[in-house]
Amino acid sequence: MPMSVDDLEASLKSAFPDADLHIEDLAGDGDHYRARIVSTAFNGLTRIRQHQLVYAALKGRMGGELHALALETAPRDA
Repeated sequence: MPMSVDDLEASLKSAFPDADLHIEDLAGDGDHYRARIVSTAFNGLTRIRQHQLVYAALKGRMGGELHALALETAPRDA
C-alpha cells in the first residue's frame, strides 16, 4: 500500500520538528515524492549524512510503502 503525503509529512515532522517542509507527489500515485527539508538537525552535516537521517526517520518504509523519494535537504541557522 502506498504511503500518503500525510503519513510522509507526519514521519518527517516527527523526526525534524523544526523543519520547513515541502512535499510534492510527483506521479500522483502516492509512491514517488519530492521532499525539501530545511532543519537545524542538518547543521554541520554533509549532504550524505543529512539524507541518511531522513531515511532513518522513515524507519524502513523506503522501498516498500515509499518507492522513490527525491530529497533536497539543507541546514538552517539556529
